[in-house]
Amino acid sequence: MKTDVLVIGGSAAGLVAAMTAKSNFPEKDVTIIRKEVKVMIPCGIPYIFGTIGTTDKNILPDAGLEKLGVNILIDEVLSVDTDAKTCKTKSGKDISYEKMIFGTGSLPFVPASIKGQELKNVYTVPKNKDYLDVIVEKMNDFKKVVVVGAGFIGVEFSDEFNKKGIDVTLVEVLPKIMGTAFDPEFSDIAEEDLKARGVKVITSTKVKEIKGDGAVSSVLLTNGTELEADAVILSIGYKPNTSLAKESGLELNEAGFIKVDRYLRTAVKDVYAAGDCAEKHDFATGKISKIMLASTACAEARVAAFNLYSLSTTNTFRGTIGIYSTCVGDKAYAVAGLTETVAKNENFEYVTSMFAGIDRHPGSLSDTSKQIVKLVVQKCSGVILGGAAYGGKSVGELINVIGFAIQSRMTLNDLLVAQIGTQPMLTASPAAYPLIKAADICKKQMRT
Repeated sequence: MKTDVLVIGGSAAGLVAAMTAKSNFPEKDVTIIRKEVKVMIPCGIPYIFGTIGTTDKNILPDAGLEKLGVNILIDEVLSVDTDAKTCKTKSGKDISYEKMIFGTGSLPFVPASIKGQELKNVYTVPKNKDYLDVIVEKMNDFKKVVVVGAGFIGVEFSDEFNKKGIDVTLVEVLPKIMGTAFDPEFSDIAEEDLKARGVKVITSTKVKEIKGDGAVSSVLLTNGTELEADAVILSIGYKPNTSLAKESGLELNEAGFIKVDRYLRTAVKDVYAAGDCAEKHDFATGKISKIMLASTACAEARVAAFNLYSLSTTNTFRGTIGIYSTCVGDKAYAVAGLTETVAKNENFEYVTSMFAGIDRHPGSLSDTSKQIVKLVVQKCSGVILGGAAYGGKSVGELINVIGFAIQSRMTLNDLLVAQIGTQPMLTASPAAYPLIKAADICKKQMRT
């Protein structure tokens, strides 16, 4: 079999890379090879256990690929010969390619130090439909679940299990939930909201052992507490899926990601990498970043595909901003760029501001929500380094605006003179728009 562009991996990065390649180079034969018959929407996985109710409603559709004429091959690449530009698959196919994009994603990571992780009803969170279907099927038998790891996925899983009436305890090694993403004041609000909904939260504690005779019965923490449990969800983190890349001779960085340049090229000619498996640098600090986000993966995939046959200095990946958002019930939390904690640790001279307002006007409207915006701004230049927001569902798009501001290196002045469209049913008041008001407070602080 011969193809012009071979994309390995069918999740966010692989899907977008294949579609972008075919859209921009329609004369080229583009093939995507993946192991899964049906691919999960990564960010929707926690919601199959409550809000959505089934994996069948959380599928990345193939319609876009098929409409463009991308070949979809359900198989697994076992080896790649980058000199001969060929690969061998599990089904016995030999495939030759002109250009290749690795989009192999990531895999759940669980420290070997946690004893008992092999017990029945102890689960990780892979992007695998068959595996997740098993949890969904057994979920009705669970009365007490311990979720280990209070990042975004752990918090979302806890809230979804809680919606089903399951007794949930969330265990986190850090002092704050979602503590690597948010400054303490936002983590505290999220923890209060989660507890108010019935989720028990234990922080500053590790899991020492998962206990049970064949199946899990309890979880022993390092502080001596033992929690009864019918099931355990290990949402501790992910590692790049780069074993095939390494075996193929691609260079990995010290964190285990495939090394790439700003065009997403590897050091091997005509081989690119994008998404969770690919190296990233922080937008502000330039340091190696371990951020794994579907939105980042899609941006990288577009850059890789744009540059397959000719380079463009305008189509480069300039570093990951790290734009996160999540919900606890009907409350949304979001963050982009540097938190105040990171700005301080990285020795930036900065000012911060926080404004609490509402997202509709007048406030008597029935669906009005409180909205809090925090900005982190470089003191010498007024450039927006980061921001966070809390409120109703409008926060999901507000954080994208803040992300655009960071990526465009906008200043406080740019925000303060920005023209915005407002409408009572849809937005905050133009006279008290939380993002603009937060910028105004920062501006005053820069004069002191």
